[in-house]
Parts: sequence; C-alpha cells; structure tokens
Amino acid sequence: MLTCKEATHLMSEAQDRTLTRVQRLSLRLHLLICRGCRNFQRQMLFLRRACHLFRDRED
Repeated sequence: MLTCKEATHLMSEAQDRTLTRVQRLSLRLHLLICRGCRNFQRQMLFLRRACHLFRDRED
C-alpha cells in the first residue's frame, strides 16, 4: 500500500508522463481509502484546468 507521500508524488508524475499499470493500480487503491489524497487530486485537477484556461485566454 502506498503512503500519502508516495500517492501525491505519483499524482504529480501522472501530470507529465503515463504511469505504469502497477503504479495506476496502487494509486487507485490508495485513493479508495484516503479522503485527503482524493481531495489533493481534485485540487490538482482544478489548478491544472485553471492554468490552461488562463493560458488560453492570454493568447
């Protein structure tokens, strides 16, 4: 089982590269039981979308 530190690291890595099957499965299992990491993932997705919208508006 992943620790929260490992899970957040994988979530960050997933923004830049494709995770392996084992990494994706481990992350999914961790997210099933960890509310804090699910919140972190939602916040990361929100920030990513906001940055993309801001960047597209600037062009």
